Amino acid sequence: MTNLHRSIGAAAVIPLAAVALALIFPNQQAFLAQIAITALVVLSLDLVVGFAGLATLGHAAMYGAGAYGAALYALHVWAEPLTGLIVGGLAGATIAFLSALMLMRSHGLTFLMMTVAITQILYEIVNKSRAVTGGDDGLYGIVMKPLLGVFEFDFYGRLAFWYAAVVLWLVFLLLRHIVASPFGLTVRAVRDDGDRVATLGGNIFGHRVALYTLSGAIAGLAGALSAQTVQVVGLHSLSVTFSADILVMLVMGGAGRLWGGLLGALVFMMIHHYAAEIDPVRWMLFVGAILVAIVLFLPKGLFGGLEALVNRLRGRAPA
Repeated sequence: MTNLHRSIGAAAVIPLAAVALALIFPNQQAFLAQIAITALVVLSLDLVVGFAGLATLGHAAMYGAGAYGAALYALHVWAEPLTGLIVGGLAGATIAFLSALMLMRSHGLTFLMMTVAITQILYEIVNKSRAVTGGDDGLYGIVMKPLLGVFEFDFYGRLAFWYAAVVLWLVFLLLRHIVASPFGLTVRAVRDDGDRVATLGGNIFGHRVALYTLSGAIAGLAGALSAQTVQVVGLHSLSVTFSADILVMLVMGGAGRLWGGLLGALVFMMIHHYAAEIDPVRWMLFVGAILVAIVLFLPKGLFGGLEALVNRLRGRAPA
């Protein structure tokens, strides 16, 4: 019964946090939608970095593929949001699967540099395909149909926020189940001791390709959400800089926990939003200082530190 209560409590955190943020920031729901979308792509990165132990700077490739895929679908086929979301997820999964067939045969620094190279190649392809992608001007003029045929996308981002929050919540619940499944446990075993898993007959290559493809699909969903809610897609969505940003968010929150990705995205986006208002030029100094402090004093990230504090308080309670 205790485990059931914990599961229900964990499942309720994201909806409750969404309601709280909407009440605290009633006039900034478009910004809150971007936080939810960013948290989704950080979750996808956590699968690769935290659970598979594969350092990457190429996750923008899948995010950008999802964004461009959903945008082109809306502009030229059908501007229905949910089918566009599926298209974005498939686009991200396709890029991830094709990349993984090459990437999973390498490791270490070679793996890292190949993820950068793949992202740069995709960036240049999109940039040069001006007739289709708009090149460095990007795609704009995306007008989405009502969600479920009823809910209109508004200028203030109210629907965008709740739409993104629901998708984030559903994906989070799915990932909690996957990482606790035999597949998820095997992926973590490969991370910890791949040679032993191989000796026992485990398919290391297959598990890593499957996980990378799943991660790409989720990143593609995030990209599709961004295209549908912002209604503009630019080359930044395919940049290595964006990949580095989401990696910083994951390190800040704590890799390999899922919750850490959510917390890191929230904290980073809030710092970005308010620090950039104070100093638009040097706002990254704030992020850098906080990141250094986290690495030095909270090596497991913000969520790991928060979890340790709660456990310590619980330990003192009986006394």
